Amino acid sequence: MDAKPPKRRTAIENGETGEDLVLATLIGNGDDLGPLVRHAFEMGRPEPLVQQLKHLMKKKEVEIEELCKTHYEEFIRAVDELRGVLVDAEELKSDLASDNFRLQEVGSALLLKLEELLESYSIKKSVTKAIKMSKICIEVLQLCVKCNTHLSAGQFYLALKAVDLIEKSYLKNIPVNKIKIVIEKAIPIIKAHVEKKVTTHFNEWLVHIRSSAKNIGQTAIGHAASARQREEEILERQRKAEEMNMYGMEFVYTLDEEVSEESPLKFDLTPLHRSYHIHACLGLQEQFREYYYKNRMLQLTSDLQISSSQAFVESHHVYLAQIAGYFIVEDRVLRTSGGLLSDEQVETMWETTVAKVTSVLETQFSLMRSATHLLLVKDYITLLGAALTQYGYKVGSILEVLDKSRDKYHDLLLEECRQQISNIFSNDTCEQMVMTKDADYESNVLAFHLQASDIMPAFPYIAPFSSMVPDSCRVVRSFIKGSVDYLSHGVNCNFYDTVRKYLDKLLIDVLNEVIINKVHSTGLGESQAMQIAANISYLERACDFFVQHAAQLCGIPVRAVERPRAGLTAQVVLKTSRDEAYLALLNLVHSKLEEFMALTENINWTSEELVQNKNDYMNEVVFYLETLLSKAQQILPLDALYKVGSGALEHISNSIVAAFLSDSVKRFNANAVIVINNNLKMLENFADERFESTGLKEVYKDGSFRGCLIEARQLINLLSSSQPENFMNPVIRQKNYNALDYKKVGIICDKFKDSADGIFGSLSSRNTKTNSRKKSMDVLKKRLKDFN
Repeated sequence: MDAKPPKRRTAIENGETGEDLVLATLIGNGDDLGPLVRHAFEMGRPEPLVQQLKHLMKKKEVEIEELCKTHYEEFIRAVDELRGVLVDAEELKSDLASDNFRLQEVGSALLLKLEELLESYSIKKSVTKAIKMSKICIEVLQLCVKCNTHLSAGQFYLALKAVDLIEKSYLKNIPVNKIKIVIEKAIPIIKAHVEKKVTTHFNEWLVHIRSSAKNIGQTAIGHAASARQREEEILERQRKAEEMNMYGMEFVYTLDEEVSEESPLKFDLTPLHRSYHIHACLGLQEQFREYYYKNRMLQLTSDLQISSSQAFVESHHVYLAQIAGYFIVEDRVLRTSGGLLSDEQVETMWETTVAKVTSVLETQFSLMRSATHLLLVKDYITLLGAALTQYGYKVGSILEVLDKSRDKYHDLLLEECRQQISNIFSNDTCEQMVMTKDADYESNVLAFHLQASDIMPAFPYIAPFSSMVPDSCRVVRSFIKGSVDYLSHGVNCNFYDTVRKYLDKLLIDVLNEVIINKVHSTGLGESQAMQIAANISYLERACDFFVQHAAQLCGIPVRAVERPRAGLTAQVVLKTSRDEAYLALLNLVHSKLEEFMALTENINWTSEELVQNKNDYMNEVVFYLETLLSKAQQILPLDALYKVGSGALEHISNSIVAAFLSDSVKRFNANAVIVINNNLKMLENFADERFESTGLKEVYKDGSFRGCLIEARQLINLLSSSQPENFMNPVIRQKNYNALDYKKVGIICDKFKDSADGIFGSLSSRNTKTNSRKKSMDVLKKRLKDFN
């Protein structure tokens, strides 16, 4: 092999052609000569190729010979070795033949056993497969048995779990086709059966939860009422502490450490959750959602219908409690059912309910004719609002209905109070109340701040007012309570101004109107009119209590209503009514005095003789005035007492002057003047004594009752004067006769004749010296005529 390259080089050197060299290279490399041969024939020149092949063959033969010569000894040795191998091969062949024979003898038995083994293995494989198939069938059938057991026991979720396991893990692998077909047919039937049963149970739960909604709502509203009561008790203690501290009394106010917690509302949603979960397992989750929402909406629509067989005031508890229970259940469902309800659906339910409830309330409120009924319904509605607010529902629209109906409520309440106050005034005897024990004094005087001092009086105590005052105050107090009860827990938290507005309306449009009607009623006596006037002053004083009481109930600090301009407009109106009552009293007193006076009938204006001590009518007048002023001193304030006394005496003075001016008195003489003068002195003495004994002298230091008789006194002094013509002297007139009118004096003086009107009067005085007083009177008459 190592000598080949030199041979090739030798050939090249010997002048071999390039084609020979290429052909030799291809053959030497063992390459395919087919393309070269095909090319030679295609070119039509195969002879050169054949020549080249022959030449190459000869050359190779030469190389072979040379090679054989070179390796001859080795070749001989190899041939010898090959012969030895042939001998060994023959021996081996013989051994193999004998071994094969022996192997065939032994293997025939083993082959039989192998065939038996293969047959056993095949049987084993078939048995193993059969066992595996049987196990699958057994497991499937066991699941079927479990499913039937769960269905019988009503354990539908476990039954569905078994069905689901069969479907996912076994159904495709069941080897027995008949079993597979039976199970495939049974699965939809089982699911339909479960759905039917679960829907039935759910429908039963719907009926149950609707019947339980009323109790749920009543319980929740009861909890809200208890919470409100606790809040009111706390506020009451705060008000009490404030009031006692205001009066300088120590009061320790502590908060209760123990806060009672209401037990949570208990109702069972397990059937609902079970039904929803099973429908979810059946792939009917959305269908169940729609079914639930549809049925609950139908129930809500039914619940929102009011009973036509029962009055709303009697059925509103059940109606509103049913609604409250419904939405408490829906709130629990929303929070615990995992998507069964959406917020939008609950909001839709609530908006539908609010619209219907507001419509029902507006209609029912418009039909109600009792403030008590309105308040009863209102209280329950606010409790409904408080209960549902805890669950996040917005109740503002419902509470606004209450706010819109407040005018009607107060109109009804005012009408009821009008009836009560009218009955009180009709049944009142206008006599001072007599109280025999502390409890009466506290309930009738202290309760309304009507006391004159903080000292407890001795009993029996005679109050300066009649029973109409505390009775009316109770009506007003109950009105305030009713107004606060209606306005509290509503839309507006600060409703004190509204309460005060309605309180003013009660006092002005109801109480004051009844008072005015009473004052102007026929058959009213002086003592009754006086008592009414006194009662009005105490009702006016009670207005401060009314304001404070309203503020306390509204949670307003008392100091806030004690500021200036914080009072009621009714106080001014009552003051005006009190003045009107005084005027009515004075009119009655004037009428009575005119009955007693009747001077034109009680006095002989032309008596020839002076009648001494014949003034019975004046004794009656004085006795009447004594009784009148004594009564007034007991029940009227000093300013009113002064008005009554001065008005009565001034009227007497005017009556005396009017008697002289009366057309029925044609003439009068000095005797008549003397009688009237004596009567007037009696009145003046009485006036001075009463002015001092009543304590008016200390209050009205520049005034007196005597001054109310000044016109009559100056007229009598003028008629009794020895120089009546001095009336025309401006200085003297301003000093002594400033209350007299020129015209009245002229008329009266024309009637004055200083002699008796007897038949022989002129003859008896014919020879008498002319009286200087008469001359002065004549001068006055003449000058007055000239003046007028």
